[in-house]
Amino acid sequence: MKNREIVKALGLFSQIGVTVVACILVGVFLGWWLDRLLGTAPWLLLLCSFLGVGAAFKMLFELMSKLDGQSVCGKDKRDK
Repeated sequence: MKNREIVKALGLFSQIGVTVVACILVGVFLGWWLDRLLGTAPWLLLLCSFLGVGAAFKMLFELMSKLDGQSVCGKDKRDK
């Protein structure tokens, strides 16, 4: 049972990391591509990077809100 909880915790932490990195990278690459397309360097890169960071925080907040009330092993904390 202890190994199962460790695996679930590692899955949660990896999901958080992948989500944050993916949001930021999408923002950076979108801004870079739009800057090259429109010739507005570096403004769209900066704007989309900040939007990517904002999206990462939003996704992190939503993930934590979804997990609120649940422990890492999936048991409801409010059942005590």
